[in-house]
Amino acid sequence: MTELIHLWQAGDGVARFVSLLLLAMSVCSWVLIFWRGWTLARVRADLGRGLPVFWTAPDLGQGREHLAPLDRGALMLPLIDAAMQDSAPGTLAATARRTSQLTRRLRDALHTVLGGLNRGQVMLATIGATAPFVGLFGTVWGIYHALLSISSTGNFSLDKVSGPVGEALIMTAAGLAVAIPAVLAYNLFGKWVAACEAELEGFAHDLRELIDEA
Repeated sequence: MTELIHLWQAGDGVARFVSLLLLAMSVCSWVLIFWRGWTLARVRADLGRGLPVFWTAPDLGQGREHLAPLDRGALMLPLIDAAMQDSAPGTLAATARRTSQLTRRLRDALHTVLGGLNRGQVMLATIGATAPFVGLFGTVWGIYHALLSISSTGNFSLDKVSGPVGEALIMTAAGLAVAIPAVLAYNLFGKWVAACEAELEGFAHDLRELIDEA
């Protein structure tokens, strides 16, 4: 902590900006990690409980009623609503075959649901990819700034150089500390999202077959 305080006091505007940027990226990353972890855990639980309840219902309408309190993330209900509704008369959508209309409605609803399910992934990927380079830039700038200060005194002994350079390397470590949790979370959440996506795609396919046979 002492080194960080000294680095902040000794740094110029660029070094302080890099430090604040890394801090903001870290806070954003951890907020996303906790939020995404909670929402995806809830979604996985809803899918595991909701789908069996839906398929035990006697008809589509009652299946939706039974599923509604279990679908807290609104992932399955939009697909059911898309399957139950009809295209507005007098539109191009209504001129297509009934099967094609159903496929289009389910596809659009599925894309909307999956878009919400992937929310936050791009930010985690961006933080994980850029934070090490932000930290590296801070290190390079810190070393440059330290060497300029040392050159003004004319003393280039090892003990005079190693201290400022070592302090500047803290920025690289900070960049890695920000990036590693974001990358690990991105990979884990990507696996969870893929599993949920497979479940929802299968559900949409089963709904299509159910309506076609009705």
